[in-house]
Amino acid sequence: MAITGRAGLLALVGIVVVALGVPSWTGVLAVLGVIALGVVVDLLLAASVRGLGFARSGAGAVRLGETVEVTLSVTNPGSRPLRGMLRDAWPPSAGVEQDRFRIAVPAGERRSVVVRLTPVRRGDRSSARVTVRALGPLGLAGRQGSHRVPGGVRVLPPFTSRKHLPSRLARLQQLDGRQAALVRGEGTEFDSLREYVIGDDVRSIDWRASARAADVMVRTWRPERDRRVLLVLDTGRTSAGRVGDAPRLDAAMDAALLLAVLASRAGDRVDFLAYDRQVRADVRGLAAAELLPGLVNAMAPLEASLVETDARGMVAQVLRRARRRSLVVLLTGLDAAPLEEGLLPVLPSVVGRHQLLVAGVTDPGVAAMARARGDAEAVYEAAAAERTLAERRHVTGLLAQRGVEVVDAVPDELAPALADRYLALKAAGRL
Repeated sequence: MAITGRAGLLALVGIVVVALGVPSWTGVLAVLGVIALGVVVDLLLAASVRGLGFARSGAGAVRLGETVEVTLSVTNPGSRPLRGMLRDAWPPSAGVEQDRFRIAVPAGERRSVVVRLTPVRRGDRSSARVTVRALGPLGLAGRQGSHRVPGGVRVLPPFTSRKHLPSRLARLQQLDGRQAALVRGEGTEFDSLREYVIGDDVRSIDWRASARAADVMVRTWRPERDRRVLLVLDTGRTSAGRVGDAPRLDAAMDAALLLAVLASRAGDRVDFLAYDRQVRADVRGLAAAELLPGLVNAMAPLEASLVETDARGMVAQVLRRARRRSLVVLLTGLDAAPLEEGLLPVLPSVVGRHQLLVAGVTDPGVAAMARARGDAEAVYEAAAAERTLAERRHVTGLLAQRGVEVVDAVPDELAPALADRYLALKAAGRL
């Protein structure tokens, strides 16, 4: 049972009437009796809310920041018309514009309401209960009940780095020779012979061809197609840190999506692994047309785990999936302590078999803090920031000494920087 504000207003009017006209307990009881009678009449004549039927329809997925509509249908199987209020409750992160609706459903008919959502957080957003209040003809009271109506929307990564794709695809076309400019690298796919010039790698000299020609001839190579790219997303503790308004994990996802689409357009096979102490997502063997939908669906529910990543377990998973030489792209934090204690000791088993590229998100606020000199407190903060930057440079240097490519960039620049490094490796024939 639910009492409406109209009953309270009627009681207030009754108190004024009693106070001015019949100031006695008899008058008070008479007013209360009239209100109680009206409430009973409403409860008896209100439509039942127990037997209502509900159904949801609409899009099941939406990109973060976009708006989606979900339709909720209400069926009234009873013999009395339903008139009242409906509330479709969603979590705040779903970004519901309006969750309360006035409804009027005639007996035996169906009506629908449209809920507009603009989610502000990635992941699965669901509504489990719908509450309906059926009012009586007087509007003083009604029947109220809640129903479990499971339904939800998967909020996908926004893929904001998509805007960088056309320029990178144009450069990829140059590498593939589809435009006039043809870039040759030191890959293993033979392209042609040409005369030796100063600066050429002597290992590319074709001695047999040189013996038949008047000049020294060298072999040229095209970057290979159909290579394997394994994207590894670290979902451990370091990925939970926020840079600006978003966690590092979201920036790493955006960079992984851009690289995945670019590599698939290049004809490479792309697989994806998310790991901390266990496998959180695993995407393998998808065709180019299915890759992007598969990746965004796998990434959508991922959240950073507040545990230290098991580097040995991650490397074991990489070696299990990449049995032939591949480009392994690890998106992780470049903090000194976790890398020196976790990743660096197990690097040889990966670098010896694969080309490893490590990408991390740097906080522009740390660099800004290192430049501050306003007062004594700012100087101390600058010293701490400078030490952090020095440790990061040290770790980056250790990775480079072991033959690891490193990309360290702020969130907005990580995705294009990673794509550029992939293209540079492909142009040099190192994939």
